[in-house]
Amino acid sequence: MQLKWTALILASGLLMACQNQSNKPNTKPETTKSTTSEVTTENTKTQAPDYEHMVHFAGGSYLIGSETGLPNEKPVHEVTLKAFYIDQSPVTVAAFRKFIKSTGYKTEAEKFGDSGVFNFKTQQWELKPGTTWEYPLGPGEAAANDEHPVTHVSWNDAQAYAKWAGKRLPTEAEWEVAARSGKNNGQRFSWGNQLLIDGAYQANVWQGESIETNTTEDGYQFTSPVGAFGKNEAGLTDMGGNVWNWCEDTYAPYPGNPTPYKRNEQIKVIRGGSFFFDQNRENSYTVSGRSFNSLETSLFNTGFRCAADAPEK
Repeated sequence: MQLKWTALILASGLLMACQNQSNKPNTKPETTKSTTSEVTTENTKTQAPDYEHMVHFAGGSYLIGSETGLPNEKPVHEVTLKAFYIDQSPVTVAAFRKFIKSTGYKTEAEKFGDSGVFNFKTQQWELKPGTTWEYPLGPGEAAANDEHPVTHVSWNDAQAYAKWAGKRLPTEAEWEVAARSGKNNGQRFSWGNQLLIDGAYQANVWQGESIETNTTEDGYQFTSPVGAFGKNEAGLTDMGGNVWNWCEDTYAPYPGNPTPYKRNEQIKVIRGGSFFFDQNRENSYTVSGRSFNSLETSLFNTGFRCAADAPEK
């Protein structure tokens, strides 16, 4: 089955890493599209990393995972990381536009001619023709806001941007350490232990008991401007909600996790949850929550941020 179409099932929350179920879509696309892990970077001139808008984390040993979260978050284990930087916020539409203008790069959504959007009228995911990072809800709909996180970018697209910016994608261990502000304090979310603090939402998340309802109590139906909900202790924004973040890693259960799983190099880790419904509800926004998608998939609720190795002294 076409990998990109299969990924819409993952995106809808019907197939999650912790469950290892196999599901098929109700319909199939009219054409089959080839998949590729090749990052196209013609006319790309690599820049020096912009450390000014990144946050530094010291090298050392950290704990990641959770014993109280979903099954695929277990077991808690120690990782050793080199010093690294990570973007303060997800890559914005404005920043991505600079990359496109500088390189002439075409995203995979543009090459395929469509991208994944949830149709709230039919209550189904669909590959909507003409949908791109510039028009995240489809042609004829509102253009993407410059200050919002860029969406409809595949893992391959994110890799191309990161290379142009002189950076890379974060590993999921780096992402989790950053979400925890570099501390092993057992905090559930990047900002604390509750979704609401003093009655106010701390992230752009789905509010509703099911996929049919969203009360938008946080003020946003779709993406929000990066940083709209403030920073965590380390100075990072949107480390939970708004958009899923691509990570470098190929998805696999953690060492010591007994869940049967056949590794597939085309399936990559995503972190942080998004504004859209997820069947794992609050667990998708936690610092330890993890999921996955196919590397050429682009969706209206998935973006990325970059990381970089710390310069050697």
